Amino acid sequence: MIKKLFNNKKSIFFIILFLFGLVSIRIFERKLFYDPFLHFFRTEYENQELPVFDGFKLFLNIVFRYSLNTLLSLGIIFSVFKEKVLLVFSSWLYLVFFIVLTMIFFGLLFFSEKPDYWMLFYVRRFLIQPLFLLLFLPAFFYQKLKNKEC
Repeated sequence: MIKKLFNNKKSIFFIILFLFGLVSIRIFERKLFYDPFLHFFRTEYENQELPVFDGFKLFLNIVFRYSLNTLLSLGIIFSVFKEKVLLVFSSWLYLVFFIVLTMIFFGLLFFSEKPDYWMLFYVRRFLIQPLFLLLFLPAFFYQKLKNKEC
């Protein structure tokens, strides 16, 4: 499968293009997105109060960033595997994870008197970084290899 991928220059071009998009989102995150927690989590935040934030604006920006990361990640997954079924399955996974993680994130923010900052940090990280791509690609490769053995 990897040999096939490297023989297909068009796929490599799109993978590099999508990776460039993901890196660009990370590089320009301060300019593109409203996120008062970027600075907060880079400091000694354990004994500080949460920063003041606009919940609706934060939600819209998380949706926007997650959507961009998801579209680029799905592009990479499709470029690597070329299977529509895998693309649909991944899309559903991204949607379910987004709903669950968003509920946890905003539940911690709005319904906890003093939220667990570590939990908040990692839930937010899964929402704003393309970490699911790092989980899905090896899992799908493993599944492909396992199916070929049978």
